[in-house]
Amino acid sequence: MSESTSVQRGPRILLIEDERQIRRFMRISLTSQGFEVIETEDGNAGIAAFNRQRPDLVLLDLGLPDLDGMEVLDALRAQSEVPVLVVSVRASEAEKVAALDAGANDYITKPFGIQELLARVRAALRTTAPGTPGEGIELGDVAIDLASRRVTRHGETVHLTPREFSVLAYLARQPDRVITQHQLLADIWGPVHVHDTHYLRIVVSRLRQKLGDDPDDPHLIQTEAGIGYRLLSR
Repeated sequence: MSESTSVQRGPRILLIEDERQIRRFMRISLTSQGFEVIETEDGNAGIAAFNRQRPDLVLLDLGLPDLDGMEVLDALRAQSEVPVLVVSVRASEAEKVAALDAGANDYITKPFGIQELLARVRAALRTTAPGTPGEGIELGDVAIDLASRRVTRHGETVHLTPREFSVLAYLARQPDRVITQHQLLADIWGPVHVHDTHYLRIVVSRLRQKLGDDPDDPHLIQTEAGIGYRLLSR
């Protein structure tokens, strides 16, 4: 009787990009790291491939020949929470915020270094990997218990205000993902406060002080200038 063996594939990445040379560059770089890459060159083909292949992550260009990338993002988000990384030449703050608010996990501006791309891909995949933190989250010497709303550092309780805990918990539920100021303010302070960014800056500053996070060399809360914040899982 012969024994059957199965080969475990690496994470499957769907690449929606119309420029052939960029697709080739990204495919070679990603497959060299063990990823399985599916290539499409326009939005409709990308959506079809997504439905057919069920990838673990999507790399999405915004400047596609048939659909705007934001339309593709909306179509993907209507059916799935699979990580989507926008990779675009559009570099304005408004474009980045719009994509992140629409559900993108991250935004990478062209031109980019391949090591940056690989790091962003690994970070996005960590948020959906088995063992992703749930009610109890440990980040170095900081532990967050979402159920009991308790935070400790070096085993000692850190006393946070309700607003401080809400911001920290919001970031902790989506580690390594950029959360925009608009999202945080709308969901925690309420829609009428979406432009009151000074509220958020004060809370983040206090969190850093209480958690021992140096704003000049953060190991916990990273600022994405003009956009928002991400909680670093490693």
